[in-house]
Amino acid sequence: MSPAPGPWRGSAATLPVAPDTPSAPFSLTADLLRLFSYVKYENLAAGVSGGVMSTMVLHPLDLVKIRFAVSDGLELRRKYNGMFHCMKSIWQLEGIRGLYQGVTPNIWGTGASWGFYFFFYNAIKAFNKEGRQSELSAAEHLVSAAQAGVLTLCLTNPVWVTKTRLVLQYNADPSRKQYKGMLDALRKIYRHEGIPGLYRGFVPGLIGTSHGALQFMVYEELKRGYNKYKKMPSDAQLTLAEYIAMAAVSKIFAVAITYPYQVVRARLQDQHNNYSGVIDVIRRTWRNEGAVGFYKGMVPNLIRVTPACGITFVVYENVSRFLLGLHK
Repeated sequence: MSPAPGPWRGSAATLPVAPDTPSAPFSLTADLLRLFSYVKYENLAAGVSGGVMSTMVLHPLDLVKIRFAVSDGLELRRKYNGMFHCMKSIWQLEGIRGLYQGVTPNIWGTGASWGFYFFFYNAIKAFNKEGRQSELSAAEHLVSAAQAGVLTLCLTNPVWVTKTRLVLQYNADPSRKQYKGMLDALRKIYRHEGIPGLYRGFVPGLIGTSHGALQFMVYEELKRGYNKYKKMPSDAQLTLAEYIAMAAVSKIFAVAITYPYQVVRARLQDQHNNYSGVIDVIRRTWRNEGAVGFYKGMVPNLIRVTPACGITFVVYENVSRFLLGLHK
């Protein structure tokens, strides 16, 4: 029996095979090599700089956001009347140290996340634009940012788990806290929960890559539209106020659409409650708190992420242009 026709629309017995026809694995390897040729470590350094700077300034608001996100009625949790009451209570009980609980993994996580995100995003974007004169479409920016987000999450999820655990230590006495610091938390989570413990919240985190994808798509489209309106090149340097405005608009848009995943992820990573998975979190949150439960902590989150995003993008744009020799 002769072989069935293959993808070349001919018989496998009669089709001549070119000796230099690349196989699929070879093609994939070649594509990866081409992708890595667009990697610029300056983007990594600039992204890390922006992430670290914004975290140092605004970490207390991140702490408040997480405490509100997990406030599901458990007796052990402290009750807060609002964002400022929460900050005041933490300050009175634990001082400045209390407001900066979890700052070490937050610096590592935010710095690494922004660094890797810009690192991968710019490489993927350049790879997709190879040999083209036209700009990437909004959909292509969206896909490039989503791919960068997935790669970044795979590398940084354990850091976010430790940050959440450290932020949710309510005891003011350091000797009675479950975790002494970032490395201690990483070690204990791995020892007691294994690799799955370090990747708690990974599934909603994957869903959350849509947040970064939407943000970068809107940011790129705003820059392109503005430069086109001003009759400037698409990569022209903008003013400080222009970068801040575009970063803020893109961040608010992304947060408004995707915030519930952050609540789900924070609750999965919380050491004070046990959920069997994403569906269990969604079902119990909806049953006990309704739709409002999925938006707890959104106000302090917006107050934090909007200036944080502005700081990050301004630092990134200026540091990357300086390192790449594009500054004026």
